[in-house]
Amino acid sequence: MGMTARELREKAEQLQADRVPFVHARVVLAERPTSAKPGDEAIVLADGTIEGFVGGQCALATLRAQGLAVLESRETMLLRIAPSPEPDQPGRTVVHNPCQSGGTLEIFMEPVLPAPLIRVLGTTPIAASLGRVGAALGYDMESWDSGCCGGTPELTTTDAVVVASHGNGEEAVLEAAVKSGVPYVGLVASRKRGAAVLASLDLTDEEKARIRTPAGMDIGARTAEEVALSILAEVIAQRTGEPRAMAAPSSVQTAIDPVCHMDVVMVPTSLHADVDGETWWFCCQGCLDRFVADPAAFARA
Repeated sequence: MGMTARELREKAEQLQADRVPFVHARVVLAERPTSAKPGDEAIVLADGTIEGFVGGQCALATLRAQGLAVLESRETMLLRIAPSPEPDQPGRTVVHNPCQSGGTLEIFMEPVLPAPLIRVLGTTPIAASLGRVGAALGYDMESWDSGCCGGTPELTTTDAVVVASHGNGEEAVLEAAVKSGVPYVGLVASRKRGAAVLASLDLTDEEKARIRTPAGMDIGARTAEEVALSILAEVIAQRTGEPRAMAAPSSVQTAIDPVCHMDVVMVPTSLHADVDGETWWFCCQGCLDRFVADPAAFARA
């Protein structure tokens, strides 16, 4: 927290460049008394870290919990934080926050996710066409030539590897892609040559079966651009879930603040205290201090 608007924008741009998923939150309504005002912004990371300002500690506790839920669902949310219980409202997620200062906040939350990353080996016309067509689809396309640049890039966050080098450095890249768990691995080759390449790989039969060769759907493609389209169509067809760079929790675990009974997300960045061998979670420092001063005064929620 404590960032200027410019610093927050620069932080968001750097996260996008580094392919780190986050949630952008912007206050769109602030009814007094609140410390936030319309236009205030923050970002929420997958570990619960919040940068920027959209309200006090209690509002941030709600923002953290809902931000992680947005990362998990990958869908936008209009969050309404109210000090008193309110009925459900179409188009809004309403959260009752009894620790609010008395005002109401509405915050628009948008997940900012990395585009799928596709790496292409080779400088052939098909490889070049893959770069152009993939970029038009909004994918992050990276090409490399093992002959001139050497080695294989880190593939753990790669969504697809397409080998279109006509025999140059194929085996090492295919083996690395399969062993790294890349969801889609394709080899541009004829059926006969593709079978020969597969036979030469130091992989099990099950691992070899994950390599698509000839890469691409059978759409009668003839030109390099059409072949590129058929390969990307196959990548789209087999994709399940989010890009591999996503680091959002598989589920958002929450606990009940024993003082105000709010839901608090259980991540290291949330306020918590160990009392008598048990961990308790809190929405704000005030609730934590009240509990620690007299734990027996608060019944288990």
